[in-house]
Amino acid sequence: MNKLFDIACNFTSDRFDEDLDDVIINAISNNVDKFLLVSAEIKDIDKILKIKNSYTGNCFFTSGIHPHHANDFNEETPEHLENIILMHKPNAVGETGLDFFRNISSYENQIYAFEEQIKIAIKHSKPLFLHQRDSHNDFIKILKKYKDYLPKCVVHCFTGSKNELDEYLEYDFFVGLTGWICDERRNHVLRETVKSIPIEKLMIETDCPYLIPRNIKTKGNRNEPSFLPHIANEVSMLLDIDKETLIDQTYNNAIKFFN
Repeated sequence: MNKLFDIACNFTSDRFDEDLDDVIINAISNNVDKFLLVSAEIKDIDKILKIKNSYTGNCFFTSGIHPHHANDFNEETPEHLENIILMHKPNAVGETGLDFFRNISSYENQIYAFEEQIKIAIKHSKPLFLHQRDSHNDFIKILKKYKDYLPKCVVHCFTGSKNELDEYLEYDFFVGLTGWICDERRNHVLRETVKSIPIEKLMIETDCPYLIPRNIKTKGNRNEPSFLPHIANEVSMLLDIDKETLIDQTYNNAIKFFN
């Protein structure tokens, strides 16, 4: 099997504190040899850099504020994020976007944090690693404001409708698919929708430790990057594409996007 690139690894989660090295080594032994380490808040960066420095050839990383932490985004935060960009050269800005499913941060603060990070990505020519849940109309409306200046964008963990997908593709966004598509009981519409994603705009991810595929046989409920081949197999079946072709294309898409 050819190599895979997991574009969403939340390795700063305390669920990896005891055995992260084993998790990474196991993933590499299962041909997953590239990992995007996702930042959700400023304090994640030190931990991310430590992991990246231990696995220099395997790790890419983002720097940003997840919408759940938008209430902590203040007038000093953009300067902190820009300093991280200048000093450590992350491969993308994010995870940023909007999440109105839980509304852990206020509507106003989410909008503010999202727009400020878009501006930072534009200023420093960094790709945007995007999160959207139950907020598509506001999400796309904000992105449209900057459409003439936007860098490359990937909407990770796509679970939306065909109309949402069409708008993302209209703006030339990439789309990330997780093991959420492996639940055929609840995701009939999504499993049909993803068939419309051009393979040259597709990436795959675990979003570990979250979103473990429903149909995978394993102990416990922690998702791991070693499960990415299982997700790739599911995607290849849905898209009716040879699995190795899908793996090669999504790997190359991610390398070009984040490098």
